[in-house]
Amino acid sequence: MAADETIDLQAVTIGVGTLLAIGFLVYGTIASPSVFGVATTTAAAWAFAATFAVLAVLHAMTGRTDLGLAHGGAAVGWGLVLVGSSGAHVLAGLLLLGLGGGYIARTTIRARTEQRAQDDGESENRDENEDVDGDGDKKGEHPEKTTSSE
Repeated sequence: MAADETIDLQAVTIGVGTLLAIGFLVYGTIASPSVFGVATTTAAAWAFAATFAVLAVLHAMTGRTDLGLAHGGAAVGWGLVLVGSSGAHVLAGLLLLGLGGGYIARTTIRARTEQRAQDDGESENRDENEDVDGDGDKKGEHPEKTTSSE
């Protein structure tokens, strides 16, 4: 699977998880405060936990075990926050969620910065060899043009 396909699949997964969570919240606001016997706010939080779990599997399948572990840690963190029976469980969940989310954010920002720098470098190389005025000459080439004064 190419890197572009992974990014697209990640965006779709995040989008579906977010829409599911929003759907639970809208349902809770309009129809009923619970769905399948669970509070809609809790169902929305579980949707985010499931989204992190799916992303962990996707990253592991594509060889990005670092991001797979980070997303998996965040999913476990969400789970501990949601089912935590003591302050220690909730605190451990928040710690895992924060560590996983922090690593994901740092890695994503670095990757995007590197990609932009690479794209800018390719753009500059392309511009140097581009025929900007359509006369068949490359940029920077200016053959002498002869004009007659008739």
